[in-house]
Amino acid sequence: MASTGCGKTLANARIMYALAQPEQGARFTVALGLRTLTLQTGQAYKAQRMFLDDDQLAVRVGGAASKALFEFYRQKAEETGSESIQDLMDEDGGVLYEGEYDTNPLLRRTLHSRQVKSLISAPVLVCTVDHLTPATEGVRGGRQIAPMLRLMTSDLVLDEIDDFGLDDLPALARLVHWAGVLGARVMLSSATLPPALVQGLFSAYLAGRQQYQHNRGSLETAIDICTAWFDEHECTYADCATVEVFTQRHQQFVEGRTQRLENKIKEKDYQRLGAVVPIQIAVTEKKDFYTYFAQHLIKNALQLHADNAVQDPKSGKQVSFGLIRMANIEPLVRTALAIFKAGLEEDYRIHLCVYHSQYPLIMRSAIERELDSSLNRSDVNAVFNLPTIQTKLNTHKEKNQLFVVLGSPVTEVGRDHDYDWAIIEPSSMRSIIQLVGRVRRHRPKPWDKVNVHILSRNVRSWRAPGKPAFQRPGFESSAVKLKSHDVMQLLKEDEWLHIDSRPRIQAHKILKQNESLIDIEHYQLERIMLPQIARRPPRRRRVLNSNEVVSYRFGPCSWWTAHNATLMTLLQKHYPFRSETQKQLDFVLLVDDEENDYKFCRIDSTAKNKSVYIPIEESLLKRVADNTLASKQISAWFQRNYMDLVMEQAEAEGISASHCSKRYGLVTLGDRAQGWYFHPFLGFYSGIPKGV
Repeated sequence: MASTGCGKTLANARIMYALAQPEQGARFTVALGLRTLTLQTGQAYKAQRMFLDDDQLAVRVGGAASKALFEFYRQKAEETGSESIQDLMDEDGGVLYEGEYDTNPLLRRTLHSRQVKSLISAPVLVCTVDHLTPATEGVRGGRQIAPMLRLMTSDLVLDEIDDFGLDDLPALARLVHWAGVLGARVMLSSATLPPALVQGLFSAYLAGRQQYQHNRGSLETAIDICTAWFDEHECTYADCATVEVFTQRHQQFVEGRTQRLENKIKEKDYQRLGAVVPIQIAVTEKKDFYTYFAQHLIKNALQLHADNAVQDPKSGKQVSFGLIRMANIEPLVRTALAIFKAGLEEDYRIHLCVYHSQYPLIMRSAIERELDSSLNRSDVNAVFNLPTIQTKLNTHKEKNQLFVVLGSPVTEVGRDHDYDWAIIEPSSMRSIIQLVGRVRRHRPKPWDKVNVHILSRNVRSWRAPGKPAFQRPGFESSAVKLKSHDVMQLLKEDEWLHIDSRPRIQAHKILKQNESLIDIEHYQLERIMLPQIARRPPRRRRVLNSNEVVSYRFGPCSWWTAHNATLMTLLQKHYPFRSETQKQLDFVLLVDDEENDYKFCRIDSTAKNKSVYIPIEESLLKRVADNTLASKQISAWFQRNYMDLVMEQAEAEGISASHCSKRYGLVTLGDRAQGWYFHPFLGFYSGIPKGV
């Protein structure tokens, strides 16, 4: 549990390698939630950095196209000399791998599939967690065999596990329990691990390890799990035979970590300083809500720019890179359209980038590649040497130039970006902490100016007053509501002034889940991850040799607290992994045979071994005109034409543009009867924004 940017990815591998038996070598699996983060982690473990070749390392993300695009842009970076290479492990830190799977009758039958073979046989596997969860999620036989064999033969690292939603945590707890049953070591890695999450996962692992001990160990030996804690300052360990011992030792570690974070604040050794800014929009202005909302955002952006801008050594212009984080895509696009229509003070220009998940795969990869190169601020002046940035600065005469990313929650995790400032539409304390970690991320020197603005309210609180506002994403629900949606009433000054991991890693003794944005998170996590005791014992239940009846309510923890729960599929059906509240469909922008244009098609995969492309552009898609984004002092940071990207990729791979678009023009969207709007700058979005 180390701070953001301290090298947890490398530390995970080092620790698992150190725990391995030298004569056997290391075998471990790093499981993550995001494809992009999985690809980055895999690249960090590649041969030139950890001396691992393709026989020792497998990267599985559940999408070959994502990996192909990642490799394409990485090779382009190497050709231009912008790829940073440094060794992340000692020369003798390689992973040993010896094994003849063809001689084992079980594995010989199981490993007939190339995908399954790489999943099981690779000493180091970096994958999305979807590849492992079938070990406990199967309601019919078959798909669970490969992940079970992987867990049986390797240790497990769950990276950034606290970034999964509440609905996914029960399935992850089942996975951790099963890792214990199969005898694997488990590591949890994140800067912001909440106590209820850690305690719940340890309870699941302990129950699983007890089963492993019963079947594979000595019955006379009591269970006593060696547990260790690591951060950038220290490491400590303890043998934990019970959840109570573990909880006590974990609290000691957290208290020490919290004290060090507080000492940094006292010594003014911090890089971020926050402020809650009121957004006042009258009820009568609701019909033009996004017009006023955009004006407030611009006002805050200019204020943050004034305090945090950097001077371009070539032109002398004041330049800053900022992030405006919004919770949902449709309000984000409406805000972007309103920003283009808003006016700016003289001698100011905004270069805007809209960034969310609803772009064709090839376009999203191009956006991420541009942001990755621009927002690497290890050398604060290196960004001014980039052709894209220099062209913008030379083309426009304004003295103050703001490069602004208007992004959804995809900006929070998995991107190693460094911004000068940020404006946050709040949805949870978790998202605030994660996003603040992207401000001055690569510049560790102290900074005493305000560079983070938290909006006092979010869009949902205006658009749907009286209903839960901090949800999807967030922890508020119809069952657990907050009394107020004003951040000034939900957070204390020390909780938003100096934003770090303290509110996340340590819970208050008494939780006020209806009054605090922090407490509601801990309350919801406790409800999901810790067994909930029923108020009265169930009827017809007797406990021998005891005067007290302890009964647990049915819940996710029943998987490891109730007898024989694993023999039924009840919990998987009640608490499934990655359950979609809205039906998702696959679409593609399919290039025509003449390679002049593209059309919007729905992909029907019901036919056996064949995808059918159904044109639906005339009925369900409206292309947004370019003049909608016309503005005097606001322009696109960068905008790549879809056809240009497809043609470039097709030429690089030596395939037709039509075939290339089928592979890289994919996008997953909700099933919307009213259809979709699309513009290469804005991506796909639903609704009917004013002026389109």
